[in-house]
Amino acid sequence: MSAPTAGTRVEQLPRSGIRVMAELARRTDGAIRLDIGDPDFATPAHVVDAIARAAADGHTHYGPASGLPSLRAALAESMSCSPEQVVVTVGAAGALFCSLLAIADAGDEVLLPDPGWANLVPMTLAAGARPVPYPLDRATGFEADLDALVALIGPRTRALVLNSPANPTGAVFSREAITAVATLAAERGIWLISDECYDALVLEGEHVAAAAVSPEPAGVVTVRSFSKTFAMTGWRVGYVVATPEIAALVARAQEAVLSCPATPVQLGAEAALCGPQDSVEEMRAAYARRRELALSTLDAGSAGYVRPRGAFYVMVDIAPSGQSSQDFALRLLTESKVAVVAGSAFGLRGEGLVRVSFAAPDEAVARGLTLLAEGLHTHWKAA
Repeated sequence: MSAPTAGTRVEQLPRSGIRVMAELARRTDGAIRLDIGDPDFATPAHVVDAIARAAADGHTHYGPASGLPSLRAALAESMSCSPEQVVVTVGAAGALFCSLLAIADAGDEVLLPDPGWANLVPMTLAAGARPVPYPLDRATGFEADLDALVALIGPRTRALVLNSPANPTGAVFSREAITAVATLAAERGIWLISDECYDALVLEGEHVAAAAVSPEPAGVVTVRSFSKTFAMTGWRVGYVVATPEIAALVARAQEAVLSCPATPVQLGAEAALCGPQDSVEEMRAAYARRRELALSTLDAGSAGYVRPRGAFYVMVDIAPSGQSSQDFALRLLTESKVAVVAGSAFGLRGEGLVRVSFAAPDEAVARGLTLLAEGLHTHWKAA
């Protein structure tokens, strides 16, 4: 007799380079954490109170697969749509995955940004689809290259994922760029999945919702989250806005793999959405200040970067070190105890860069980037 073996599908999924670095950083005493995109702010007190009150009042049972009606109604009002178009999900990751399950069939192709969020590739593979990277142009602040997108669309292309404000680049696409991508998707009859999880964290310019500028808004699936806006990463609440037909399929996918979002947390999300918004602006102002601190520190250390316009990340140029981004990130953690994420974790076009998160205290940002710049020049001379 022999023990059964595991399947190969999950084993073949690439691991998130963000999570790999986070695990290494957690095992490094005294590490300066500039790796993970987790706000260092506490969830607003009125939100925590609402969750605790909901649990104490017995709201601890199953809810609908599509989310609590009261939260869906509040989200619908904020998004100027009907509640039937809204599905509350287990984080934005759940929103993206369930959207892919609802839209893509086995063998379909999904166009993904490169560099783009590390989970998109394994998520697409897990949904049975084929990830096809499309280039983001560093020279234009990591906006999409429309000509490259046109060349990549084929008979099996089912969807295109757009992310603005963007992780990992901090790019905020212009209205013209988002309109052009949305128009292309509509003309070619492919779904546009618009990841807008950082919509409240625009530091320059404006946030443009893809559905608002698309000539075919019914072809846009919008994904947003409470995680970054309200410092609720650990509570896991996201949502999808789509046509009622697609929303119903997203809810069915969530029912199959996750049952439903946590009930008391949804009531906390409702309190976040409908309650005081002071903390949102306070956090955005702090990120704006930390961005300037990060960039001035990099300037002082003669380290190159691409100026971010949103979110809380900056991509730093480490190509002069002569090392791969992974080797540089590991050496920086080992020798200087500073954790950043290798650009290669976000796609081939992330090579030569590292992602730095400034969702960290001011002193950590300043000290960590000073050590990064010092390490860059030390490694450069050693090369």
